[in-house]
Amino acid sequence: MHAEIAGAGLSGLVLASALARTGWTVRVHEKSSELREIGAGIYLWENGLRALEAIGAYEAVTARAERLDEPTLRDHNGSTLQTEWLRSKRLYTVGRRHLHRSLVDTATDLGVEIRTESPIVGAEPGGVLIGSDGNRYPADLVVGADGVYSRVRESLGLRTKMVDLHDGGGRHLIPRTSEDPVRRAIEQWNGGRRIGVVPCSPDETYIFLCCPAADLEGRQQQPFDPETWIESFPDFRSQLERIPTNGEGRWAPFYDVHVSSWFSGRAALLGDAAHAMSPNLGQAACVAMTNAVALALALRQSHSIDRALRIWESEQREMSDGVQKYSRIYGQVGTQWPNPLLGVRSSVVRRFLRTKSAQTAINFASEIFPEGELVKAP
Repeated sequence: MHAEIAGAGLSGLVLASALARTGWTVRVHEKSSELREIGAGIYLWENGLRALEAIGAYEAVTARAERLDEPTLRDHNGSTLQTEWLRSKRLYTVGRRHLHRSLVDTATDLGVEIRTESPIVGAEPGGVLIGSDGNRYPADLVVGADGVYSRVRESLGLRTKMVDLHDGGGRHLIPRTSEDPVRRAIEQWNGGRRIGVVPCSPDETYIFLCCPAADLEGRQQQPFDPETWIESFPDFRSQLERIPTNGEGRWAPFYDVHVSSWFSGRAALLGDAAHAMSPNLGQAACVAMTNAVALALALRQSHSIDRALRIWESEQREMSDGVQKYSRIYGQVGTQWPNPLLGVRSSVVRRFLRTKSAQTAINFASEIFPEGELVKAP
């Protein structure tokens, strides 16, 4: 069996390795001239870590990752709102580039072909990817793992809507010093702004700076001027002053993508192409990687690709849609609450996050992972 995948991002590479482990031949198409991941740091919850274990990349990834014991949320006064996210599960943070490089190495070691400078502009339900040069790539299964603006999705007519959430964020990496937290991530809210200070490797700290789209000063993160953010978060002056003035970090808007189906015929969507979401719960990539492993398992366990795709979506979609929903609500509370009522927000959030229903909403995706082993079918 053979698969063609559009997009050498995190979900595409995990799927490529998962399929290769079950005996498929796989080719991945990347439009860029080099294999690299854009971004700074990333959270790896239990489900994401299990996906890495399933494809054999866990040790390589966590070798330069930070295990977190205490993810903390603070309000505008610096008071702690939440420290109970984990429920004794594993949580790591890692640099996106290290994660991506590890996934590239895992895929190539498994025999996956990764073709750069190979932009894909569409797909056909019969199982064909179409290159920008007119080349056609037929396969038993083709997959669009080509991001929020997926050309594969659009060519298949699967999008029902793409919703601008009217907020967004910038991601930055800074040199790590003794002033940064150790095995602890700190997020603080002030008005509609949110800052995260997250150790993600032995020598780097990840900073995220989120704000509403209407916050023009907050959005101006390229070039970066720390003063407006220091005014909002004076306790993090040290970290903010270490953000490079003309680094790679920049503010980007958040979107929710909704589709009628995750597949059409033998063409499927994966990751942001199927269910782009805000990163507020740190689960977007973990959900995408989980779905990638689930797809490979469904294909291994069924003699029919059509049936495998139906089972895959029916088993995974409710979880993915739920994370998208809860992440959107989290962002709305964090960015759209009226400033005169910030004290009320703190009280409401503190009480709510201590409830069983809140903890279930926050943690449920990390506790869901498909059963099965990625081995060649008998």
